[in-house]
Amino acid sequence: MKIGIVGTGAMGSVYAALLGKAGHEVWAIDIWEEHLRAIEHNGLAVSGASGVYVVDALRVAATPAEAGPCDVWIVATKADDVEQVAAAIAPLLRPDDLVVAFQNGLGAGARVARHVPEGQVLVGIAEGFGSSIPTPGSVHHTGMRLVRLGELHGGPSERLERLAGAWNDAGFNVRAFEDIDRMVWEKFLCNVTLSAPCAAFDVTVGELMADEAAWAVALGCMLEAYRLAEPMGVTFGFDDPVAYVTEFSATIPEASPSMRLDHLAGRRSEVDVINGQVVDLSRRFGLTAPYNETLCAILRRREAAFT
Repeated sequence: MKIGIVGTGAMGSVYAALLGKAGHEVWAIDIWEEHLRAIEHNGLAVSGASGVYVVDALRVAATPAEAGPCDVWIVATKADDVEQVAAAIAPLLRPDDLVVAFQNGLGAGARVARHVPEGQVLVGIAEGFGSSIPTPGSVHHTGMRLVRLGELHGGPSERLERLAGAWNDAGFNVRAFEDIDRMVWEKFLCNVTLSAPCAAFDVTVGELMADEAAWAVALGCMLEAYRLAEPMGVTFGFDDPVAYVTEFSATIPEASPSMRLDHLAGRRSEVDVINGQVVDLSRRFGLTAPYNETLCAILRRREAAFT
């Protein structure tokens, strides 16, 4: 397949590395010129859970138009950039091409579908990778727990199974989901638990769990999200949400969620589509979310100083 990965930050680079190593024609598309030039000249150096290796077969481009039509588009940018990317992909789409929205938080698939036919949109969620970019042209990941894939409106499909098979063949642990809400919300609970707390307390996942008071705040954030499941009609594949997020978090103790990495780099984060969503949805249903509201206020105040 020809695969265009728009947004080759930490997770996008992991996708590019494994899919390129598997023999697909992979285009790394990003505005970070230093990273792209390093990949173009020296290959993409990978270290971590999938091994230590260099993938030197990747193509690079600054825009989707430079890459041209692709069989599969992976939108791996931050949430704020999704609609702009989808609009750039739209003129290049052929009837059988797929666009897979890979973002944290809620609503990624819907944002893509505002610009491309919703019948061509799938949703992807990666969990337990703990990825980072040590230097331009390299990527490190501490794990590779699971990649979830689903149709935008749920249900099984042959193309979903084919795509999941291709990712499995590339070395990912992939699961295709028929219940898209369950797929998104199970990861969302983990995001809410770790994202704002790790950023606010400036700690790794393991350090967060080791601090009894900080971990209690993290679980408070998660439980505020979990109680939204009933009014929103979401079902989960577990009965104990605390055990679920604790087990997940314990698999990536050295990881720093992207929200913390953004703050360390002086960048604005995705707080609005992760912990901020818990606050907004709680208000919609007449609930309060003091844990998430407090952390969001702290992080937004900090981000106001970022340029």
